[in-house]
Amino acid sequence: MPMNSSRRPPAIAATLTERILKFKWKESFHPDSHGSAIFGTWAPKLYKFYGEYMDKVLEHNPSIYFNFPNSIFAAATFNFGPQTVALLHIDHLNYIYGWCSITALGNYEYRNGGHLILWDLKMVIEFPPGWTILIPSLFIRHGNTEIAPGEKRFSFTQYTSGSLFRYVDNNFRMRTQMSESENKEAATRQKERINEGLNLYSTLDELRDMYYNQ
Repeated sequence: MPMNSSRRPPAIAATLTERILKFKWKESFHPDSHGSAIFGTWAPKLYKFYGEYMDKVLEHNPSIYFNFPNSIFAAATFNFGPQTVALLHIDHLNYIYGWCSITALGNYEYRNGGHLILWDLKMVIEFPPGWTILIPSLFIRHGNTEIAPGEKRFSFTQYTSGSLFRYVDNNFRMRTQMSESENKEAATRQKERINEGLNLYSTLDELRDMYYNQ
């Protein structure tokens, strides 16, 4: 789960979340589907992998529904601020090779604050309100800089927990519901997935060939 610093009381945050999920976005602004579309464009093989697993989850339990009908991600976090600052962290519960969609919101001077920092890439990126970026948030350390007093910054993130993929692989069981031998088999599968996961990323040459040949 994305980590952040926020002072808003949980009860107020829960009420705001419920209102946002029911809110009818303007036609020109859908951060949920926008982040999902970016994911499908730049990582089509990984996006398909997500879709296959989400289909299995829904087939197993039809009562489950997505937060947003046009998003491939299973989970979302709203950071209400009013001056949301994400400290240096990795999202260790996310799928190991998964991407996290991060959308900045609010009213702040993005040239002076609110920059996205990717420590391992040694990058500091201007991140204006309304912009979205996707990163493999489990193994790239990230966070953002503070904004000026009186300014407001919120964020909206989408992601899918690695435990959901394991749940499907384990025949829709938790590890605590499995025998010792079954857990050993699951651990072996996990190691194989780590070796196979990078193959789900697309190279620029692959993307160029795919889109230019359409």
